[in-house]
Amino acid sequence: MLDAKRLMDQFLGGQGGQGGGDFLRGAGGGALAGGLAALVLGTKTGRKIGGEALKLGGMAAVGALAYKAYNDWQAGKKAAAPQEAAGQPSVPMLPAPSGTPFNPATEFGQQNLARHLLRAMIPAAKSDGHVDAEEQARIFAEMDKLPLAVDDKAFVMDELRAKLDIDAVAGAASTPEEAAEIYAASLLAINVDSAAERGYLAMLAARLKLDDVLVAHLHGNVAATTGKSVPVAA
Repeated sequence: MLDAKRLMDQFLGGQGGQGGGDFLRGAGGGALAGGLAALVLGTKTGRKIGGEALKLGGMAAVGALAYKAYNDWQAGKKAAAPQEAAGQPSVPMLPAPSGTPFNPATEFGQQNLARHLLRAMIPAAKSDGHVDAEEQARIFAEMDKLPLAVDDKAFVMDELRAKLDIDAVAGAASTPEEAAEIYAASLLAINVDSAAERGYLAMLAARLKLDDVLVAHLHGNVAATTGKSVPVAA
């Protein structure tokens, strides 16, 4: 059976993937997390989760990023520009409270959210069109060398083969909070260095019905924790 939460940890690090929060390379026992993330998401920028979010790892880090952005937006705080946030010390990153949409209290809720986040990250990584049939074949061959569970591997393969469907990604959000978290996960998976990627993010934010200021907060938080400026799509 697919363990979406474990697979999410293997992408982003955490107790399940033992990646220590390192987004691409892994640390200590995190070769699996590094290998899987590097294969599927690419290594063009060597981006990694750092600072306060590193202590959380995995799905909890995405929840913390989105939770802080959402609370700051609701409080009317001004969002830091991604370029400024990327060069600043890490901001305090607290885990989202249990029982909220950012951190469901039940195992079913955790698994469901993890599945939605994975189904946001993989399309985001494909949005520039570089994961074509030839690249998919290379990824599948390399995945066979990783100690992944059969169901986990099949899930990744199916998502990589699937047609890019931004409506399906956005439609998974059942609450505004989950919409913010889906966008945060997409930001972590994407390198905004092409018009296609900028367009994908702009369309995703629109389909998720995210306020522009909330989007700015999400970009600033991702920049602060990865050290890489991710400009807000115009």
